[in-house]
Amino acid sequence: MSEAVFPGDALAAAGLNRQHLFALADLPDALRTRLQPQPDERCLILLGHAGRRLWDGVQAAGSGGPHPIDDYCRQTIARLFAEHLPGQRYRLLYPGAAAVDLQALGKLAGWHHASPFMVGIDAEWGSWFAYRAVILCTADFPPTPVVERPNPCSDCRDRPCVAVCPAGAAGDSFNVDRCIDERLRPGSPCAHQCLARNACPVGREHRYDKAQMYHSYALSLATLQRWRGAVL
Repeated sequence: MSEAVFPGDALAAAGLNRQHLFALADLPDALRTRLQPQPDERCLILLGHAGRRLWDGVQAAGSGGPHPIDDYCRQTIARLFAEHLPGQRYRLLYPGAAAVDLQALGKLAGWHHASPFMVGIDAEWGSWFAYRAVILCTADFPPTPVVERPNPCSDCRDRPCVAVCPAGAAGDSFNVDRCIDERLRPGSPCAHQCLARNACPVGREHRYDKAQMYHSYALSLATLQRWRGAVL
């Protein structure tokens, strides 16, 4: 059987343009154990999107469900595995019910640094990217080199993200409670966007359009509302 070739270009064309391949055997023991790999699974695939291309694909697909991005990613991955890797078995851990530490995987891949507004930041894409899928598969793909880019916040002197945050949450130590209180305040400008994130100049050309931003923040706002209601 010929060696499996990872369909990176096809995934990128569909909007899943951040990709990192891990050899399962090379992952930290605690992380690998938590993933509960099966004996024939050799590779972990971390997929993300950066910029606007994924949202364009989601809109073109026309999913009518409450989670159109997840639906689109599942369908895209299934289609591309069938087309490009018909002999390889895979399991989609995320999106799904499995407990996956996305931040830990992203840190191992070198995808992000900490920012004053809590969202991870990258020197090329700014904060305009997100994790979209974690896959375990039987293919033995070569591991991807770690991304090595400096933290752009280290050289930022003006810190516009900190200045514009109406809650005073952004800073060297992000104040989660202030952020949540502001987002849940009636009439808050932060309900469906993050003013601090918008003010960051890094990767500004990749900033989401209004529809994508509203969709993403509406989901997180609903989660906060349910959580706050449960706490009260």
